[in-house]
Amino acid sequence: MNTTAIDPTLSGTYVVDPTHSRFGFVARHAMVTKVRGSFPEFEATGFLNTDDPTSSTAEVTLQVASVDTGNEQRDGHLRTNDFFDAPNHPQITFRSTSVEDRGDNEYRLNGDLTIKGVTKPISVDLEYTGTALDPYGNRRIGLEGTATLNRRDFGVNFQAALETGGVLVSDKINLEFDISAIQQKPE
Repeated sequence: MNTTAIDPTLSGTYVVDPTHSRFGFVARHAMVTKVRGSFPEFEATGFLNTDDPTSSTAEVTLQVASVDTGNEQRDGHLRTNDFFDAPNHPQITFRSTSVEDRGDNEYRLNGDLTIKGVTKPISVDLEYTGTALDPYGNRRIGLEGTATLNRRDFGVNFQAALETGGVLVSDKINLEFDISAIQQKPE
């Protein structure tokens, strides 16, 4: 296996910067177009072990009420029990269980995703996109990721048939992650 060498000084705890990161999703609507959305309110942390990337970890908590597709009426519907049921399930969570080093700055992050009280395993393909020192002296790492899930596996079952055939909302949901994480200074 091709092992990617990452600067050993990058080992440590990271907090994802919410102003420069995105946890998003894409669903096909009416079988003809895609609707994109995100959860702008979240907390995400991780531990990067550069000596053994497979022992790295990550945790993410998304605030369901923050769902944003650019359309307030649709966002309101997504908050109901037809979709995410924000009043009864205010958070979506992910906790890693393992990491696979796939070489060439690519990793597979395996973990447990919980939506509407249903927990299922999921794999996220991540690419390490680089490191930067920001103007405030913070060391940042960048990651981009994708995953695919079936929303019905998590009890998100709303559907409407279309007169022309097909359905209003796809079962297949693509997840998109753009992450800027700040290395925490040792205490």
